[in-house]
Amino acid sequence: MALSVGTVSLFVATFLAASVEFVEAFTIVLAMGMTRNWRSTLIGTAAAAVALTVVTAIAGATLIHSVSEALLQIIIGTLLLVFGLQWIRKSILRSAGLKSLHDEDAIFQREQEEALKAGREQKLGLDWFAFVVSFKGVFLEGLEVVFIVITFGLTASQPGVNGILLAAEGAALAGVLVIIAGTLAHRPLSAVPENTMKYVVGLLLSTFGTFWSVEGLGYFGSGQSLQWPGQDLSLLIVLLAWLGLSQLAIAAFSRIPGAKNSESARAAAGAGAGH
Repeated sequence: MALSVGTVSLFVATFLAASVEFVEAFTIVLAMGMTRNWRSTLIGTAAAAVALTVVTAIAGATLIHSVSEALLQIIIGTLLLVFGLQWIRKSILRSAGLKSLHDEDAIFQREQEEALKAGREQKLGLDWFAFVVSFKGVFLEGLEVVFIVITFGLTASQPGVNGILLAAEGAALAGVLVIIAGTLAHRPLSAVPENTMKYVVGLLLSTFGTFWSVEGLGYFGSGQSLQWPGQDLSLLIVLLAWLGLSQLAIAAFSRIPGAKNSESARAAAGAGAGH
C-alpha cells in the first residue's frame, strides 16, 4: 500500500479516535467487573462486539453498493465535519476553562458507586446490571469507532489503497494496546492524554470532513468528484486552517469572565488546546 499524506492521516485519525473510545469503554467494563461480576461483564462485552460486527458489515455493504462515489463523499464528509466540530467545540471550552477536563478516574468511581447501589437481578444466569451496562457501554463507544472506520475507509479507498482495511487496522491496533495496557495496570487508563487526543481527532475529522465534502460537491454538477489542487497535500492546508481557527476561538473564550484558565487546562491540549 502506497504511503501518502492521506493514508497516514487516515491511519492516525482512526487509531487516535478508537483509542479514546476504547479507553472509555474499558473504564466501564473494569468498573462492572471489579464491582459486580466478571463473567456477566465479559459476556456483555462480547455480545456488544458481535453486534458491532453485524452493524459494520450491514452498513458497509449498503453504502458500497447503493451510493455513488461523489454522493458518498458529500454525505460522509458532512457527517465527519459535524462530528469533528463537536469534538473541537468541547476542546475549545475545556481549554478555555469553561468545561471540566475528561477524568477517567472520576468516571470509574461514579460507575462503581452506581454498580454498588443497583439491585442483584439475575437473568439467564447473569448479573443483569453488569451485563446490560457493559453491553451498552461497549456498544455505544464502539459505534463511534465503527462510524469512523466505515466513513474513513469507504471514502479513502482508491486504486492500491483499501481504506476500510487501513482504518480497521488502526482501530484494531488501538483496541489491542488499550486492552494490554488496561490489563497490566488493572485500573482506569487515566494517564492516557485523552483530552489532547480528542482535540487532535476533532481536528482530523473536521479536516477530512471538509476535504471530502468539497470533493463531493461535484455530484451536483458533472456527477463526478472534484479534485483539490495538490490532491492529498491539500489536507495539510485544511488541517492548519482548522488548527488556527480553533486556537483563535480558545484565545477568545479564555477572555470570558469566569473562565478557569488553569495550567492543567492549557496543558491538556498541548500548545494551549484541549478536549
